[in-house]
Amino acid sequence: MRQRRKVGILGATGMVGQRFIQLLENHPWFEVTWLAASDRSSGKPYGEAAKWKLDTPLPHNIANMLVSPAIPQAAPKIIFAALDADIAREMEPAFAAAGCAVISNSSAFRMHPDVPLVIPEVNADHLPLIEEQQWRKASGGYIVTNPNCSAIGLVLALKPIAERFGIEAIFVSTMQAVSGAGYPGVASLDILGNVVPFIKNEEEKLQEETLKLLGRWNGRAVDPLAAKLSAHCNRVPVEDGHMECVSIKLSKKASREELIEAWRDFSPLAGQALPSAPAQPVEFVSAEDRPQPRLDRMRGNGMASTVGRLRPCSLFDWKFTVLSHNTIRGAAGAAILNAEILEKLGKLDPGSDSVVAAKSNDPVAALA
Repeated sequence: MRQRRKVGILGATGMVGQRFIQLLENHPWFEVTWLAASDRSSGKPYGEAAKWKLDTPLPHNIANMLVSPAIPQAAPKIIFAALDADIAREMEPAFAAAGCAVISNSSAFRMHPDVPLVIPEVNADHLPLIEEQQWRKASGGYIVTNPNCSAIGLVLALKPIAERFGIEAIFVSTMQAVSGAGYPGVASLDILGNVVPFIKNEEEKLQEETLKLLGRWNGRAVDPLAAKLSAHCNRVPVEDGHMECVSIKLSKKASREELIEAWRDFSPLAGQALPSAPAQPVEFVSAEDRPQPRLDRMRGNGMASTVGRLRPCSLFDWKFTVLSHNTIRGAAGAAILNAEILEKLGKLDPGSDSVVAAKSNDPVAALA
């Protein structure tokens, strides 16, 4: 039995903050001991400050925990951040400068050249970027981010294909659940019986982040994937689960069977015992009408990406549909998995280089 590390949550009263609390309740490595939110919540018991919206009971110890001011003093050294981007731009650097490991779900620093944008199964080798951050050099603190909720499911499906066959072009159209807008989210009269073909900044995030995630670490920076990507993003009246229709042009021809084999063989974290990692990150379903949010979003405890409807594309080479749970794999669960791999790499001890050298080209290999 390892001693659980104390962790804190910034933005604890929001929907992603609540999902962090839910997923960390029985986590074997981490224990929530500090919660912070806006000034209007500070000093109140969490159960009074937050309107709990999830389908499991609010943990009793969390309900009675006082919400702290959102400042680094007295905060634990491991922080999960669930902040709006504008607030995160100011607050996350303050915690990193104070020596905290900030594992962020915000978009504020995802495209910063010195900040790793990470999906552990896809690009754990980008984590040496931590060592380039001025916060790391000065205090031991740093920022690591997980991607946009629509990018994660897409990139998990693309990674094994890119490795085997190369990808030259991607076209994707999303159907994104209302929970992606937070709470209260989209007004009911705007979304019920409707589709909204605009989500602010979403298409730009999906295009930029996907290419960074699938890019190569050159020893000093990340070179984005040299592919063309066009995205259409739509909000649909579904509670949870982002669905995406994808067409791809390959660098090397591949058969249907070879693509399915690539997905089924994709298990880069197998045997590493990361508590939140799904055994099969990408699950292929052969039924002609799957995946569906109601039936498939909880595969891998909500951490797997589900792929189906693979068929030839008359525009490119192949097209398929991918589904992922946007508030688990697409938000809090993604950040927790990032923290788990950082723990395995010895990077949750401020300033520690004891497990992986700063310039290592293959952090995943160090997990063995």
